[in-house]
Amino acid sequence: MSLGPSSTADEIIAHLRSLGSEGNLAGMARFGIVTEAALGLSNVELHKVTRQVKADHPRALELWQSGIREARILAAFTAEPKVLTLEEARRWADDCNSWEVVDTVADLFVAARFERELIPEFAADEREFVRRIAFAMIATAAVHLKKEPDATLLSWLPLIEKHAGDERNFVKKAVNWALRQIGKRNAACHGPALALAERLAASTNRAARWTGKDAVRELRSDKVLARLGLDQSRAG
Repeated sequence: MSLGPSSTADEIIAHLRSLGSEGNLAGMARFGIVTEAALGLSNVELHKVTRQVKADHPRALELWQSGIREARILAAFTAEPKVLTLEEARRWADDCNSWEVVDTVADLFVAARFERELIPEFAADEREFVRRIAFAMIATAAVHLKKEPDATLLSWLPLIEKHAGDERNFVKKAVNWALRQIGKRNAACHGPALALAERLAASTNRAARWTGKDAVRELRSDKVLARLGLDQSRAG
């Protein structure tokens, strides 16, 4: 089947089904990917389909509604950030049940510039995958919002500290990811992020302690210090 910008959601889903691989599903499951509604396509294959079909926001909404893992990732790839509404973003967040879908929509939500509204809102949500979106958005923003003032990123450190004690695996890893990405953003962000990492490393809470120690290890690494133009004595 040949795909193009005019392809419908049904045509795209049929194409995805034709490419599905049962053999890939077991590998996905080993990485904690929910496979009950998966076809077994890699993100490399989905990026190829994205290049063929291009962005189309109404169609992206239809793809998401299918509930199929690959269709939902493709929906995030082909949705239009400038058209996406906060309510659509919230509905998608409600549906998330896998970390990789979370991380894909987090990129879209940051591209839509919903970080100010959704990061505190989603961090306060008790659902594991919705809370993960908040910290995946912080990690994404730290890397991609290069013109955003550092103060914005640093203002999220208290949120990281507040939820560092959440021991659920997919939250814990996202909190850690967010802290490390802020610390690696530039020299100005490194110091405050490292200071928080050191506090967390001394915590009596197991999740917070793991997050802190892991972040300290990376933020003190020669590679990170060299990239940011810092020396060990200054970082200490």
